[in-house]
Amino acid sequence: MDFASIAQHLIIAAIPILIAITFHEVAHGFVANKLGDPTAKMMGRLSFNPLVHIDPIGTVVVPIMLFILSNGSFIFGTAKPVPVNFRNLKHPRRDSAFVSAAGPAMNIVLAFASILLLTLILKIFPSSTTSSPSALQKAVLPLTLMMDYSIKFNLFIAAFNLFPVPPLDGGRIVASLLPTRYSYHFSKLEPYGILIVLALWFTGIAHYVIVPIQALIEIILRIFLLPFGGLM
Repeated sequence: MDFASIAQHLIIAAIPILIAITFHEVAHGFVANKLGDPTAKMMGRLSFNPLVHIDPIGTVVVPIMLFILSNGSFIFGTAKPVPVNFRNLKHPRRDSAFVSAAGPAMNIVLAFASILLLTLILKIFPSSTTSSPSALQKAVLPLTLMMDYSIKFNLFIAAFNLFPVPPLDGGRIVASLLPTRYSYHFSKLEPYGILIVLALWFTGIAHYVIVPIQALIEIILRIFLLPFGGLM
């Protein structure tokens, strides 16, 4: 893969990733602010400017390394987590579940919007069946690839974040739903959560949790897409 091709693939993947992680973090901060915690707002994190949310390692180094090591077949990125002081929430246990669910919910909404936009683009600019597509179709191709990547990435990141281990969103949702005694002990996993997730990821066990979550999200999307003719 030459440099021009690498750059093109990175741009096509980078834009949907930046939008996905930015909207994800803003959703957390927005819901937290509405439920009593203005920490993210006071720190200027309720912004759709991706630069506010970029983490040098998670947003830049890791995606580029994964892209290179996978020969362009896989790329993944994260943003700086939006600061939330759960003690400021009006009803900490209940509201922490809403704050945690807001990020994955936003990614599902973005996947839904991407499906609609991709369908609209393909209707306006149908794929060429000839060996020489028009200049307009060539120009639209990167946009269709971006929408396709946006669908896949948002579905994956929503499912990944719903993995039921703290500090991931799914873990915090589980902690808020458990009885207080069990929630306390479960939350003590948080300092080791990422190591647990990585261990489960590299052993392949995480696959058996993330794939069903993603399948459930896709079923929900299909239901909401029925009025549009079932586009998935």
